[in-house]
Amino acid sequence: MKTGILRLAVQKSGRLRDGSLRLLKETGIKLDNGQDQLRVRTPNFPLEILFLRNSDIPNYVRDGVADIAIVGENLVSEKGEDLKIQLKLGFARCRLSLAVPKAVDYPGPEFWEGKRIATSYPSSLRKFLDEHNINAAIHEISGSVEIAPNIGLADGICDLVSSGSTLFQNRLKEVEKILDSEAVLVSGQHLVPEKQEILDKLLFRLQAVLAASSNKYILLNAPNDRLEEITGILPGMKSPTIMPLGLRGWSSVHSVIGEEDFWNVIDRLKDAGAQGILVVPIEKMVR
Repeated sequence: MKTGILRLAVQKSGRLRDGSLRLLKETGIKLDNGQDQLRVRTPNFPLEILFLRNSDIPNYVRDGVADIAIVGENLVSEKGEDLKIQLKLGFARCRLSLAVPKAVDYPGPEFWEGKRIATSYPSSLRKFLDEHNINAAIHEISGSVEIAPNIGLADGICDLVSSGSTLFQNRLKEVEKILDSEAVLVSGQHLVPEKQEILDKLLFRLQAVLAASSNKYILLNAPNDRLEEITGILPGMKSPTIMPLGLRGWSSVHSVIGEEDFWNVIDRLKDAGAQGILVVPIEKMVR
């Protein structure tokens, strides 16, 4: 096996595939059409992508067939706790939750004592039950877990929830969250130095893309007598950039604002006298 190429496992089909490929393209890595291929070599980065069945990916990484992988945190919890999470990627967010029929009066975790639960995530469910000292029967099902209560197979389910529309369609309600999940980049515990170097370069690119997506570049006009107050509001990477305007007594201020704080900061800037606020998306952000 060549050590000069990093092998990345990606979901062959499903909710993580498109997001994974889109993120790689945003890092400048060119991808040939891999729609019907199980292995694709990128022409401008030492990376080979293996398209594999999602549930098999942890074993492939563990056995060294793939060096790294993009999977959901839920899969790491279920089958890959010995894998190392290198980076959280911010897409495919969902949660693993317990749900019961809408008509059920749910008092709390004690409800599950002696009950039957259908799931595709038996290990994660077992951890939850053990933490609450609950004895319940776990029925492992592959796919279509949500129909189990309606056909009398189970009293409730443990499954991934995103929008909740699937639960609604099957007359179920979410009652307990077991864990939050999003796409993550994982690796085995040990990579040879040459592959670790390639991974470090990939992580650098991914972090630049992710930082850009969660930040906005802001430009505003500020009266000089309010500059100290206004710059104190702006978080910035280090400190805001300040340049004099042609209009005497005014300056142009440039900075970066995190997406989570954006509207709160904007409101405070307006109250402090900032004008002409312009917000620009960031394509890449190198720290």
